[in-house]
Amino acid sequence: MHDTLTPLGGLVPLLNMMLNVVFGGKGVGLMNMLMYAIIAVFLCGLMVGRTPEFLTKKIEGKEMKFIALLIILHPLLILMFSGLSVAVLAGLEGISNPGFHGLSQVLYEFASSAANNGSGFEGLGDNTMFWNITTGIVMFFGRYVSIIILLAISSLLASKKSVNESIGTLRTDNFTFTIILVLVVLIVGALTFFPAFDFG
Repeated sequence: MHDTLTPLGGLVPLLNMMLNVVFGGKGVGLMNMLMYAIIAVFLCGLMVGRTPEFLTKKIEGKEMKFIALLIILHPLLILMFSGLSVAVLAGLEGISNPGFHGLSQVLYEFASSAANNGSGFEGLGDNTMFWNITTGIVMFFGRYVSIIILLAISSLLASKKSVNESIGTLRTDNFTFTIILVLVVLIVGALTFFPAFDFG
């Protein structure tokens, strides 16, 4: 069914899983949206020259190192394993559509494994040892490592003392912050995945 989608129809679920703030059961979308909210708060804090605060906790270097690791992990898994799949014979044997759509099948397979339930674009012969092992690895690291990192961030924030709101505190409950948050999600997603979209 997915293989018969129009290019735009296939782009929407693929983009949602690559951004990973909409798709994903068990709270994965919320979990990643909170990560992007911390990034947005941090960037706004840098622009005005104040230590950023989120939910009355100061965001400092240690949290941002974890966030940077987390933001790199998701695209690294998708793009690295997609590149591996089109570089080795075992991966190429599963691609039924030569050309651009074949790359989209591979990207969808690994994006779904990292962010959702591991479904495929179909048309991809993915019931082989190579595809089962690689998608299993992506699914394991895409889920558990990101959850562990976010739990570490929440532990760091929980151990900090709350700071009182002041006139310079960035409000995160207004329309301006919503726009900033959406732009951060779209810019990070575009910078990360646009080259792969361009090929597929």
